[in-house]
Amino acid sequence: MPPPPIPSAAIEAAKKKRASLTPSTSPPAPPSNTDDGGCVHGTEMQGKAEGCEGCPSKSQCASSAPNPSLLKKETADITTSTSSITRKLLILSGKGGVGKSTICSQIAFTLSERGYNVGVMDVDICGPSAPRMFGCVGRTIHHSSSGWSPVYVNENLSLISTAFMLNEEDAAVVWRGPRKNGLIKQFLTEVDWGELDYLLVDTPPGTSDEHISTVQYLRTGGEGGGGIDGAIVVTTPEEVSMSDVRKELNFCKKVKVDVLGVVENMATFKASAQKVNFEKGGEDVTDEVRKVLEEKFGPDLLLQSDIFAPSGLGVSGMCTKFSVDHMGKVNLDPNLLKCCEDGVGYTETCKGKKESEEGVKSLNAIVDELVRKLPAGD
Repeated sequence: MPPPPIPSAAIEAAKKKRASLTPSTSPPAPPSNTDDGGCVHGTEMQGKAEGCEGCPSKSQCASSAPNPSLLKKETADITTSTSSITRKLLILSGKGGVGKSTICSQIAFTLSERGYNVGVMDVDICGPSAPRMFGCVGRTIHHSSSGWSPVYVNENLSLISTAFMLNEEDAAVVWRGPRKNGLIKQFLTEVDWGELDYLLVDTPPGTSDEHISTVQYLRTGGEGGGGIDGAIVVTTPEEVSMSDVRKELNFCKKVKVDVLGVVENMATFKASAQKVNFEKGGEDVTDEVRKVLEEKFGPDLLLQSDIFAPSGLGVSGMCTKFSVDHMGKVNLDPNLLKCCEDGVGYTETCKGKKESEEGVKSLNAIVDELVRKLPAGD
């Protein structure tokens, strides 16, 4: 015998109860932007601004807002420390592994080779790679009466990095945001940079504490120290990278940092045929193929391949959409990789090498554009 039907009133009551217990599937509204378009942590308004509504750290920030007198001293310290630096430039990318530190180091080398006084501040605190790329692994910073002395790569190129403070090269840096923020502040207030034409800030991937703190601290000292002059954003051609780089471009827009342009790194693999190995059916046929190629085409034959397939309109299309300049393309050149491993400048070391001719020309053009947009004398 079938069970009796459930009364309609009971069904409606059950529906109402279930609805009251089921959480909304729509996501919470994101917090509105603050007046200046970014997080106000580190200012008197932290935890109190309109943009703090909805932030899980609102209460903690509000209860630990900086003392106004300390903020005033901090501003004065940053202004004093950065007043002798003519241009301050961020090197950014939303994606890791696109060669941001490579581009930063080689721009720095090229500027220094042209006679400019250049400093590099490595704020990739948990993954510092700049010392390797500048040939400074194992060096340490020293403290003097005028502050921390950066490590000098050559007479007009200096570097500061977390790596110089570690007891072991492979030691892990496991720090939370406040400690990172404190170190960045020290880099800006306690390092004796001297007179610099350009300070390049090498950043980690994404839009994390390091980015927000660097922008805020440089802007804090803006009245006397010039603030931030702009940013160069680095990407590779494929959509996996560009999707994150678009977020970085939006970050720059939100915090009001001018983007000087986008550099397309690893655009094309190009190498001498005499440095490429060949295989057929699992057998190494390098010697035979190289011999045939050299007999037919000579020793200057270059092999070229697009390692990262461009997506859609590519980097140029992305730049057009965001109204920023496409500053140039840098090839995936084995000679460039070796320069980074050896800690030397690519444009000088590989000048005259046939397989690196295009890459050297491109990097020089990028630096030309940087100097044109941000002349050190102004």
